[in-house]
Amino acid sequence: MPRAVIADEYGPPEAYRLEERDPGPPKAAQVRVAVRAAGVSFVDVLTAAGGYQVKPPLPFIPGSECAGVVEALGEGVTHLTVGQRVQASGWGGIFAEAVNMPAKSVRPIPDAMTFEEAAVFGVSYGTGWHALVDRGNLKAGETLLVLGAGGATGYAAVQIGKHLGARVIASASSEAKRALALAGGADAAVDARSATWRDDLKAANDGKAVDVVFDPIGGEATEAAFRALGWNGRHLVIGFTAGLTQLRTNLALIKGASLVGVDIRQFGLFEPERQAANMARIFELAGQGALKPAIARTYPLEQFADAMGEAAEGKAAGRVVITMR
Repeated sequence: MPRAVIADEYGPPEAYRLEERDPGPPKAAQVRVAVRAAGVSFVDVLTAAGGYQVKPPLPFIPGSECAGVVEALGEGVTHLTVGQRVQASGWGGIFAEAVNMPAKSVRPIPDAMTFEEAAVFGVSYGTGWHALVDRGNLKAGETLLVLGAGGATGYAAVQIGKHLGARVIASASSEAKRALALAGGADAAVDARSATWRDDLKAANDGKAVDVVFDPIGGEATEAAFRALGWNGRHLVIGFTAGLTQLRTNLALIKGASLVGVDIRQFGLFEPERQAANMARIFELAGQGALKPAIARTYPLEQFADAMGEAAEGKAAGRVVITMR
């Protein structure tokens, strides 16, 4: 009998339990996947605790992305085959050994990708691509500042920014995360906790202003980064792990700059065809070796609480993954 992580009420990782739970055969337009690995993110833990801006129905199984093998196909599913290696994403229901997913959210993975890599690829790199290409219109030769560059979406943005031909400056809170960002292609890295952060950033960019900011951090970092923008700059709001902020609107006026929201979940709801095209493109690039996530640590399913705790702390340089037996 397959198992799943579940709770009847929102709460910390310790409030969840591992129990036998078989999702049954897939319905029409669904795919049953035997999960081999599941990514664990800060947002997964936040949602499990009931702290996300939208609350899922209870009882709740956490998780938003996984990779595994197709076990069965529901009626009408023709683009996949039983036994195929796939990646899937959704809103909850993922920390389990078997899941039924909408067929439209399940896609084959390149042979070059491991299950662990595929399990943390779709959401982060899909967010990074949507942010930089669709919302930020990042151009070759521009400068991209990535806050939280050692985190899930930040590291993806570093690689995507370099692929698009930008000069990438990574801002991260630890030496290990800065080293990871540099290994991922960043041209320079600055200490996010430095008392001279603004001067450090200017020095890293030869005294020039920044064109695009990728911001999954929020808090005090947002205003400092927005002030670093040049004329017609774009500040992309991905999240706010450090909390909300109040930004003075006169800054946007005098810079001719834009504050742009990026919500990958709603993008998929309102523009599914465009999102599907984005996902096809990033997996194509992954197959070519141009994009590759970094795995910090894996945990067996039995240690899901430890995995969620490490993801919540945000100290790992790379992604945290749960592996199934």
